[in-house]
Amino acid sequence: MKTIKMTNGKTLPLEMHRARIIQKCELISPEERQSAIENAGNNTFLLNNRDVFLDMLTDSGVNAMSDKQLAAMMQGDDSYAGSETFFRLEEALKKLFGTTFFLPTHQGRASEHLISKMLVSPGKIVPMNYHFTTSKAHVTILGGEVLELHLEEALKINSDFPFKGNMDIEALGKVLAANGRDKIAFVRMEAGTNLIGGQPFSLQNLREVSTLCKMHDVPLVLDASLLSDNLHFMKMREAACKDMSIEQISNAMADLCDIIYFSGRKLGSARGGGICTSSPLFFEKLRPMVPLYEGFLTYGGMSIKEMEAMAVGILETLDEDMISQGPQFIEFMTEKLLERGVPVITPSGGLGCHLDAMAFLPHVPQGKYPAGALAAAIFLVSGIRGMERGTLSEQRNPDGSEPLANMELVRLALPRRVFTMSHILFAVDRIAWLFDHRDLIEGLKWIEEPEVLRFFYGRLKPESDWQIRLMEQFDKDFEGSR
Repeated sequence: MKTIKMTNGKTLPLEMHRARIIQKCELISPEERQSAIENAGNNTFLLNNRDVFLDMLTDSGVNAMSDKQLAAMMQGDDSYAGSETFFRLEEALKKLFGTTFFLPTHQGRASEHLISKMLVSPGKIVPMNYHFTTSKAHVTILGGEVLELHLEEALKINSDFPFKGNMDIEALGKVLAANGRDKIAFVRMEAGTNLIGGQPFSLQNLREVSTLCKMHDVPLVLDASLLSDNLHFMKMREAACKDMSIEQISNAMADLCDIIYFSGRKLGSARGGGICTSSPLFFEKLRPMVPLYEGFLTYGGMSIKEMEAMAVGILETLDEDMISQGPQFIEFMTEKLLERGVPVITPSGGLGCHLDAMAFLPHVPQGKYPAGALAAAIFLVSGIRGMERGTLSEQRNPDGSEPLANMELVRLALPRRVFTMSHILFAVDRIAWLFDHRDLIEGLKWIEEPEVLRFFYGRLKPESDWQIRLMEQFDKDFEGSR
């Protein structure tokens, strides 16, 4: 994706592709949106897609495939064992990472499951640059403990620090020295810290983490699901990477890690996942788990057609025009919202544009779930589905108390090659209007709260009639428009 200067002196992200197949969208009426969000228990995960205009819930499994990916799906080898499709995907991953072994899984959290079962036991510690919901759940359900070793800069909403996803090296050194190999299960680095705004880490930081892990004989595990965004930011923001190719940067990252896993729904723009390693020890330990929990070793629970598409998508990750579109669209949307005074995470990261719900709704206490309330309000006024990334996305402590999240964010994901500029400008307009009427938004309370991963399927309701009053104002200001 290129950034082009216009005659007015401003720059505009320019899509380096054209649409040849489209999917029709429908913007339902405000009354229908009110009914839809009520039926969904004010949980955007539970909305029916037919009621959603622009789906910005996630970039997982909803990125647009390329023509080459669609064509590749037709050559799938459906053999149960020894499929040529597997070897094509394996070769693509070897080019991206330079690793020796590949184990397929049905998606990223399946990879987390196998790695955690191999390495985590009661009392073990897993230091992370920041946790993700499922990565933390897989550790804690096995009796382990997650330690957040992020920089102080990571939790600053507004910053010009380019790598807010960096691990705190001093803190990691102290943890490793105090606990040692017997107590530390592994160290996890997430390429593009999802829950704090898709913020990247630097190649230099990964080198320093790797050095400490080797010194203490602790495995270093890389979550590469959002690798493409992190590669873009390394190339753009890190001086040492500017003259490196994307393949060289990716290979350098992989050389520093013992195990790499990924969600193909993000990396590769197809549905599946996998684990890569050059360690014969880890490969031998993980290999028997794949047929036990996933499927045979050459498909791992994945569709052959999706594996063919993933192989092409993995190679497309080496294309700077492809991996830059998401970050550049996100940056554009972030800048437009800032122009309208809307509080957002800066610098813009990967995956999506992140609204700061605590600054957006300072009158709504965290215990009333401001990010969840804001996500529901955005759907009401626009038909746009975003995702709550705050206290709702956490899980209660064993004693039932509510841990408040470090940030209350609404993530507006921008899947790759999906949305147009008019979509972005529409989203900015409706969110800016909502910010101007933010005093009308109040909190939510539980009516159905699951114990595990409650944000996926729990249900809530407004603590007052605020949604009715919000839509009355919307109808007044946008009479005759949806």
